[in-house]
Amino acid sequence: MTLLVLKVLHIVVAVFLILVVLLQTGKGAEMGAAFGGASQTVFGSGGPAGFMAKLTTAAAVVFMLTSLSLAYLSSTSRFSGAVVPAEIPIPVEQPVQVPPLSEGATDIDQPAGSRAGTTR
Repeated sequence: MTLLVLKVLHIVVAVFLILVVLLQTGKGAEMGAAFGGASQTVFGSGGPAGFMAKLTTAAAVVFMLTSLSLAYLSSTSRFSGAVVPAEIPIPVEQPVQVPPLSEGATDIDQPAGSRAGTTR
């Protein structure tokens, strides 16, 4: 139950983080206006971090915490998602019993599967 809730939270936070990053404006967005005499610096500091930057930081922290939690829980044996069992039984094939040739019979009279040791 805990693992399922953590997975869902991780996916929701990942999608939210992508959306928040895509909604932000880039640092070079005012670069064209800077050559026209604007008072802002081109790549300098833009003052205190805005709401979107703080939201991005918070989403990134939650994303990293859920990533670390999922990694820790998947390494424990209780939540191990191993598909292949540790020991796979290997079937041992029994040798084919070939009945001996009856008197007067030739090798051709035997079925094809029972001519194991013969060559042509």
